[in-house]
Amino acid sequence: MSEAAPIVPNSVEDMFRRYGRPYRTLVTIAGMTASFTMVLTGTIVNVAVPDVMGAYGVGQDKAQLLTTAFVVAMTASQLLNAWVVAVLGQRIGFCTTLVLFTIGSLICGISPNLDMIIFGRVLQGAASGVIQPLVMVTIFQVFPSNRRGFALGLFAMGLVLALGLGPVVGGITIDTTSWRQIFYVPLPLVGAAFLMGLVFMPSVRQATPPAFDWTGYALLIVALYCVMTAIASGQREGWVSDYIVTLIVVGAVSGGMFIVSQTRATASLMDLSLFRNPQFLSAVIIAFIFGMGNFATTYAIPVFGQIVQGYTPTAAGVLLLPASLVVVVMLPFTGRMTDRVPLQYPIFFGLLIFAFGAILMAGADVNTPYWSMVFFAAVSRFGMAFMNPALNAAALSSVEPDRLNAGAGALNFCRQLGGATGTNAWVAILELRTHLYSDALTATQTSDNVASREMIEGVGRILGEAGVAEAQQMPGALHYLGQVVHAQANTLGFQDGFLIIAVVFFIAMVPAFVIGRGQAQKA
Repeated sequence: MSEAAPIVPNSVEDMFRRYGRPYRTLVTIAGMTASFTMVLTGTIVNVAVPDVMGAYGVGQDKAQLLTTAFVVAMTASQLLNAWVVAVLGQRIGFCTTLVLFTIGSLICGISPNLDMIIFGRVLQGAASGVIQPLVMVTIFQVFPSNRRGFALGLFAMGLVLALGLGPVVGGITIDTTSWRQIFYVPLPLVGAAFLMGLVFMPSVRQATPPAFDWTGYALLIVALYCVMTAIASGQREGWVSDYIVTLIVVGAVSGGMFIVSQTRATASLMDLSLFRNPQFLSAVIIAFIFGMGNFATTYAIPVFGQIVQGYTPTAAGVLLLPASLVVVVMLPFTGRMTDRVPLQYPIFFGLLIFAFGAILMAGADVNTPYWSMVFFAAVSRFGMAFMNPALNAAALSSVEPDRLNAGAGALNFCRQLGGATGTNAWVAILELRTHLYSDALTATQTSDNVASREMIEGVGRILGEAGVAEAQQMPGALHYLGQVVHAQANTLGFQDGFLIIAVVFFIAMVPAFVIGRGQAQKA
């Protein structure tokens, strides 16, 4: 009879022997608390964008970096997870990452300028990128094979719920205290997760940790930083300015060198040979576009509610909560449906519904009722519930079993990269279109414009009845007209942004067709 494999101290088996069956629940709660908090923190700042713009006198191109910096750092740091676990073990890696997140939160809360707040958001995002795959793998390890799908489904539902709750928690915090307090709100949950992680996280590290591709990682970070900075600063600095052109060139060269570096036999960050598979490549393209639309609308809808419709931060934050609840309710059904129907059908349907929701948003303005806005957001998320499980299945079913981890890592990386690119590009498009509309509308404000002349006269009369001196009535009326022109330009810019999202999702149906052909050939 062969001897039983020895139990490594603090391994999953040892933890089960120490705590019994409740261990599975305890470690899941510890991991989910951390992951939930990280995702919540990613969207909690979206409702603070108007306050940040006012506090520092910046436009959306700068204020949105609070979101983009977090997502870019999270995207890059996901590639660090396997190395962190190998070197430190899950327990120390988990707790160290939570400490890094706490430091980032404190920096955000006390920083006197926007640049330092953005640096704090980078630390928060880096921590989030390591935590999420670490927790997912831990849950996978502690559940038996016949319950892993259920457990990972709960994990996904918790993250989706956190996405919806982030703006709500942020809005309530801003309305009751101040926008700076949003960085402190998650810390009690982080503290609870830290204490539970010290006790319940397994702690096994490799005797000889694998070498990490620091050169490739550095090239990736440089490429991401340059490209995202160029997109964010292009409208302000000038798209053909020396600064922006230099950023684009350096970013492109670094990205090219990163791709070349990953073709080496010793490369460890991304298996580029996966992209030779048409079905996997198509799924990655759709995942990138899905990330663009998901993150862009998660950012845009609360900001639209505040800037265009004048909602309070709390009301703007609640706009997305019903949409997230729709996804949470639908995921168990759409997940089961993925096992029964050809994968291209739910992907097609999800893309179509998401695009339809974006078209509805493109028709919204200051007069759109609140609950219509809630419905528009819920429509797009309804499509997301169909698309996401089928997209994951389509990508991973095209990969050999021994390359599943590499495939899942590449898919998730491209989805997060799409999220960072989508938010950044959407704000750049918004700034560009708003500026163009503002110039066009301003050019129409002449003495021949009867509507504008009547508005100026009407405002002047109101100011006079209010006791404003006659010398100040005309400047006051002209100032009001300027505000009306800017508000209208802003609305049209937002509408164009949502319409572009819809067009991009329609285009994504082309790679979805390739997935359908791949599935048909397998059948």
